[in-house]
Amino acid sequence: MRFCCNDTSNHLIRGLFLFVPGCPCSMAVQWSGGHSCSVLCLAVSAEGLVASGAERGELALWDGAGSAVAQPRLPQAEDVTSVVFSARRPSTLYAAHGETVSVLDVRSLQEPLQRFRVNEEEINCLSVNDADGLLAAADDSGAIKVVDLESQKVSRSLRHSNICSSVAFRPQRPQSLVSCGLDMQVMLWNLQKVRPLWTTNLQECETEEESPQSAGQFFNPPLAHSLSVASCGNIFSCGAQDGKVRLFRVTGARFEHELEFQAHSLGVSQVLFMPEGYCLLSGGNDGKVLLWDLSNNIGKQQRSPAKSLHRKKAQAAACSRKDGKLNKAASNEHPAVVPKLSIEHGEKVNWLSCAEIKGSRRVLVADQSSSVSVYPLPEP
Repeated sequence: MRFCCNDTSNHLIRGLFLFVPGCPCSMAVQWSGGHSCSVLCLAVSAEGLVASGAERGELALWDGAGSAVAQPRLPQAEDVTSVVFSARRPSTLYAAHGETVSVLDVRSLQEPLQRFRVNEEEINCLSVNDADGLLAAADDSGAIKVVDLESQKVSRSLRHSNICSSVAFRPQRPQSLVSCGLDMQVMLWNLQKVRPLWTTNLQECETEEESPQSAGQFFNPPLAHSLSVASCGNIFSCGAQDGKVRLFRVTGARFEHELEFQAHSLGVSQVLFMPEGYCLLSGGNDGKVLLWDLSNNIGKQQRSPAKSLHRKKAQAAACSRKDGKLNKAASNEHPAVVPKLSIEHGEKVNWLSCAEIKGSRRVLVADQSSSVSVYPLPEP
């Protein structure tokens, strides 16, 4: 089936926005020339500068027009697996390569300002807190090393039992972070304590309706790949190998299972909350990039303390932690979750980021190729 690109009504089918292959208004813009290898990670600064990291130590900085303005190469040609900008100092960029984190000033890239080599194995994910005082680095050994950026020393060593794939500080809570890994564990940490405040095993947090599928999970277990925290700081999402996106709500020293839905036909490699509200981007091994508006599913509970308290009690019975395990019970009903936008990217997604370019929102996609794909997003 083919649609005319001039008829925008044809892009809306049963509430699903479609990018139509070959249609000029839906084609991705390709940022090329910055890399010769697969792009592994992306980050966007508060000033709109885009950083991308690739295999063999390649790092590139891009302006909003998609031109590579700098292409430094990090030492030892180790894959650049994660990049993140400082929130308070947008010219400061942290780049993970191998077991090392290099601190760079994007205004002068001759040599890194500092190097931290505190991890035991290859780093998978970096996160810097709002106060710009702590850096968390999650690695293949399952360790999360938290570095005090003022003293330049490790202040905490946290751990998963298998590869730690993602870590994220919670906004406005500089001592609190969440993490997930291939041990199928999702953890909430307070850096004043060595042990996690709360832990959920994704295999155990299943509803009764889904229990017949548990045998299939043996072959496609919910290995956790990616985390993202909403701007409110209390809602966070997790993407897993079983193709599901799960949402959790932090309440004090624990978190509760809020919502889950089948997002992709293959593993979810990336989740990313948009800067405001509860719009979530997900990218998968099925080559799709999806935009979900979850405000009808979680926004109302967040704004109503009375309903939230009532729901907490219900959730305590539905998915509670007892003796280190989760009790299985049917979850609350939610409105159907369907994507607001579906992009048939066609390649396994390595990383997603969001930027405002020329006054419009764009999603940036890194995949197995050496270029960065840029797609327009609908206005909120």
